[in-house]
Amino acid sequence: MKSELIVDVQPQEIAIAFTEDDRLMEVSREIRDHSTFAVGNIYYGKIKKVMPSLNAVFVDIGHEKDAFLHYLDFGVNFLTLSKFTQQAVSNKRRTPSMSSIEPQKEVGKQGNVADICQVGQDILVQVIKEPINTKGPRLTGEISFAGRNIVLIPFGDKVLVSSKIRKESERSRLRQLIQAIKPADFGIIVRTVAEGKRAEELDEEIRLLVTRWEDTLVKLQNAKPVSLITEEIGRTIGVIRDVFSPDFHSIYVNDKDVYQDVRDYVAMIAPESKNIVKLYKDEQPIFDHFQITRQMKTGLGRTVSFKNGGYLIMERTEALFSIDVNSGSKQLGEDQEENAFNCNMQAADEIYHQLRLRDIGGIIIVDFIDMDSAEHRQLLYEHVKRLLKRDRARHNVLQLSRFGLMQITRQRVRPVVEVDVQEDCPTCGGTGKIQPSLLFTDTLEDLAEKSAQHFGGKQRLYVHPFVYAYLAQGFLFTSLKAKWYMAYKVKVLADESLPLLGYRFTDTNGRELRLPTTIQESAFEKAQKKAARYTAKTIEEKPEVVLPKPEPAQPTAIEEPQPTNNDNPKSTAENEVSVKVEKQPNAAPKVEEEPTPAKAEKKPQVEKQPKATKAEKEPKAAPKAEKEPTPAKAEKKPQVEKQPKATKAEKEPKVAPKTEKEPKVAPKTEKEPTPAKAEKKPKAPKAKAKTAAKAEQTQVTDNATAQPATTAQPATTETAKPAAKKRRTRKAATPKATEEAAQQQTKKSK
Repeated sequence: MKSELIVDVQPQEIAIAFTEDDRLMEVSREIRDHSTFAVGNIYYGKIKKVMPSLNAVFVDIGHEKDAFLHYLDFGVNFLTLSKFTQQAVSNKRRTPSMSSIEPQKEVGKQGNVADICQVGQDILVQVIKEPINTKGPRLTGEISFAGRNIVLIPFGDKVLVSSKIRKESERSRLRQLIQAIKPADFGIIVRTVAEGKRAEELDEEIRLLVTRWEDTLVKLQNAKPVSLITEEIGRTIGVIRDVFSPDFHSIYVNDKDVYQDVRDYVAMIAPESKNIVKLYKDEQPIFDHFQITRQMKTGLGRTVSFKNGGYLIMERTEALFSIDVNSGSKQLGEDQEENAFNCNMQAADEIYHQLRLRDIGGIIIVDFIDMDSAEHRQLLYEHVKRLLKRDRARHNVLQLSRFGLMQITRQRVRPVVEVDVQEDCPTCGGTGKIQPSLLFTDTLEDLAEKSAQHFGGKQRLYVHPFVYAYLAQGFLFTSLKAKWYMAYKVKVLADESLPLLGYRFTDTNGRELRLPTTIQESAFEKAQKKAARYTAKTIEEKPEVVLPKPEPAQPTAIEEPQPTNNDNPKSTAENEVSVKVEKQPNAAPKVEEEPTPAKAEKKPQVEKQPKATKAEKEPKAAPKAEKEPTPAKAEKKPQVEKQPKATKAEKEPKVAPKTEKEPKVAPKTEKEPTPAKAEKKPKAPKAKAKTAAKAEQTQVTDNATAQPATTAQPATTETAKPAAKKRRTRKAATPKATEEAAQQQTKKSK
């Protein structure tokens, strides 16, 4: 397994990331300030309150909330240490010897806190738990100095060996070795990593820890109550001290001073591994280079996904930390019980990873998916215990309850690591109003110019990767990135931790440069004026666009229907002609020829008349036709045979066949034939029907004279167009009927 440690040193804090096979396992942050109240710091405090009901006292060490010190945390040798502290503070010229102090009565496990201390007393205490939420720090009265292999306890006399060292022979060897080399008036705890160590290594580390105790006494003599005496060696050194192992692959540090401290410490505890400490010199942020930022944003949110579509919902409260396991939409098999078991086993792996990554402590409740099989519940419990064996924090795991809940307790010495994966608006800060994003690059350019004038020298400008891609597009010297570097000596770099419109200026050493607020506001105003000038110039240079006027639409001409004479059935079939005119632009009008009377006689079908338009419903008054004179004082008109009703097939109009297009040719209109040509008269007998034929000819001539407009109506080339449907003539009188009528007329005339 490849283990790496990445240290990101910033002006305000130091972030340490521990990875195993490039997967982020632990992350911790240390604020570079003396008021952090970190674990291991030693303070000279004053008792503010004595609480017999709690069997504890509250001590002022400089935090906004008084620190808590319980009776059981005073330590066995608290009275001896308290007396030694009073002598050291009272005599600032000479440091008292530990052997000169007479041992005091040990503090037992049963007792009252009011018997060993009082309000206003000055005591030497050490932080064992950092402030969490609304609670202040937690203290102990037993001072200790932790090293890589051992822990040194002043005014102690016992030698204890870590219970994680299983071999009894090794435990005996270490106990006898420490008894031989330990100084007087000191107790020692042998840590797990001391297994197999030689006497020289352990003796050198003991001497180093004794030196730290002596330095603490020197500072204590000149200290005032409620002050910091000794600060922990640092979170970076502390993490290396706790997690360092021979199989460590590399340690990367991006600061020269911290790099030297880490290298010296590694050379002291493992001289053969000092070359694994490397100084990171790349301009890209170290966490971005090793994909730490991306893993933190994806793994420290409220919802965390794991294999096969499952996910965890993690919520923190004041009393406990709850984790809910969900299977998601994907299925691992057809059996429900087997699916639940596999999903819970995979969730247990991710839960162990989250406990270490977030450093979750206190009471942890895990709601697994319900399983009916007792065997599966037992296997899940054993799997969780096996995973937590690799955890450095003390813990305890209970069996699954009937409700499918698993209870875990884990040592909590620091606040839970929380990273807000949601980003605030970089400009409005949540007000909902932001400056125009189109002016962002102009504002950045002006800020780069102001920064170069204000600070001088080469600088670095960090922006979001999306903004960096926009500034870097183009050829070598045509991109904005290259132009700004040549003009202002500002090098643009990408930083994944910044929001979309966020930025920061730094010098070449990584120290952040902050411009005054007035300069930033003037830069934005300058960008606005520049955009306004560009907009005005664009409007002046824009040519005027003249739209073409639309051509007026040509009106559609519709011919009015001509009056018809229904008295004569022969003329009705020949004179009913209408032309339907439609507007068809850029196309030659189509003219449909009417069938000849001969064709009309062959198919004497009556076509259904189309519906009349509004103009046709109100026709002009037709002139009255003159009455036809009766031939030779005829008493009765010849009877015309009734026309038969049209069949269903005849009522449906047939679609006229399309004629070929003849472009640019005026349509030819065909004059209707005269009634004499349109229909042949039946031949009457020469002897008997001679007079009847003469009378019939006179009647036809009168009808043709009465309606001259219906005989021929030529259509003009501009408006006349072929009709959409053919009209069929009515059925004319049959020759047989005409012959009978002529015979009757002849008889009457005789």
